[in-house]
Amino acid sequence: MTKTIKAADFERSLKRLEGIVRDLEEGNLSLDEALKKYEEGIELARSCSRLLKEARGRVQRLVKKEGVLTTEELNQEAVKQDVSGED
Repeated sequence: MTKTIKAADFERSLKRLEGIVRDLEEGNLSLDEALKKYEEGIELARSCSRLLKEARGRVQRLVKKEGVLTTEELNQEAVKQDVSGED
């Protein structure tokens, strides 16, 4: 249930952030309104970033061990090795 709530929080925050960006890009806001939206946008961006970081920590990858497919938590060292091609 917590994962579903976090996913919903992320989606809701991202949608709101997209709306704020649209509003700021249109340029029809007063300076005070633009600053308030900008501040809200920064908070939403931080929240989305935190939620993504938490999700990244839970990512699992499929691994073949002794002929059996299993899952294991994806750690940052594995990601670095996969990206760099190092063994």
